[in-house]
Amino acid sequence: MKKYNVGIIGYSWAAGAHIEAINQTSLAQVTAICSSRNLNSKEISAKHGGTIKCYTDLAEMLADPELHIISICSYPAEHAEQAIMAAKAGKHLIIEKPVALSWEDCLAVQSAVESAGVRTCVCFECRFSSQLETTKAIIDKGLLGKIHYGEVDYYHGVGPWYGQFRWNIKKEAAGSSLLSAGCHALDALLFLMGNDVESVHSLATYSANEDFAKYEYPTTSVSVLKFDGGRIGKVSSVIDCLQPYYFHIHLIGSEGSLLDNKFYSTQMGGLNKNKWSELSMKMLDSGDVSDHPYQKQFETFFQAIEENKEMPLTSLTDALHTHEVLFAADQSAEQNG
Repeated sequence: MKKYNVGIIGYSWAAGAHIEAINQTSLAQVTAICSSRNLNSKEISAKHGGTIKCYTDLAEMLADPELHIISICSYPAEHAEQAIMAAKAGKHLIIEKPVALSWEDCLAVQSAVESAGVRTCVCFECRFSSQLETTKAIIDKGLLGKIHYGEVDYYHGVGPWYGQFRWNIKKEAAGSSLLSAGCHALDALLFLMGNDVESVHSLATYSANEDFAKYEYPTTSVSVLKFDGGRIGKVSSVIDCLQPYYFHIHLIGSEGSLLDNKFYSTQMGGLNKNKWSELSMKMLDSGDVSDHPYQKQFETFFQAIEENKEMPLTSLTDALHTHEVLFAADQSAEQNG
């Protein structure tokens, strides 16, 4: 048996990815699931391995003293209430993005977590991807110099062919294009350029394609951020595109540039500035949660709990920096609509 037992809230596509990743870590295993559906414990245990007890009542699951960590994979509108309940029950938290659908609810989660003294991990797992780890290392080594412009864009058509579509179309369930999907791009931009955002200006629009007509909010948004020192960043969140998934990164610095998996730097003698040099790294090229680096993120979180330390990179504190800018961007887009 591993050291930490994890209970999952919700039994969805994301939950399946969480269960597999958690069970592959060295320190934890999933031993409970709470779902609105009446799941058969024997069938679920056989499917995922180990012994998993299934609940329909969250309070009952949270009352189990053998559970140490709760992973929230439910609908976004339920995240805040469930996170607060779990924190009050003394459970450490893994929270799928977004933390909540309003800034006020995010602060309520923060208050509950601080009062309970539990550890947190928010699923901005792209920070643990090969692409972002390599890009950040290039920045930290000074190969791009001082970055004055950066753009990170999220292109992923979430239409009727996509499972998330059935609830993602509702504003009360998903919030916005940024909240439901593009938040990964915004989080990546802040990871690469810093949290010192002074202002944000956003615009949003709809697609004329009838496949996206059921959305209750604009499906494409673009946000321009001004950072300390006059640096500029741009984030697009496009969930109405008809194209392959694309996570676009372009950084411009005083000593070089980076475009996705290609770069040029004056700090590396002999490079031809008229030709990109290619980096060997795994790209963020799929919206499928099974391709996301959850295992590495969760292994890091369980090790942080073991050492009684704050989760690096994706703690609740880290995630709230992104959420604060996100809600400001959505407010700007609404005002400019």
